[in-house]
Amino acid sequence: MAKLRIKYSKSTIGYNEKQKATIKALGFRKLNQVVEHDDTAVIRGMIFKVSHLVTVEEVE
Repeated sequence: MAKLRIKYSKSTIGYNEKQKATIKALGFRKLNQVVEHDDTAVIRGMIFKVSHLVTVEEVE
């Protein structure tokens, strides 16, 4: 299964609580933190909701 490397690149200050909760659900605690997740529909949906706050790349 493919993996996604996600970087938390922009702060959630000024954004609504649902977007802040999505960032936490993805596993981020600090700005510029990088996490890896399996490429599933659930994770893709979460990334779509906060795409303006994160950067994504595929990992083999």
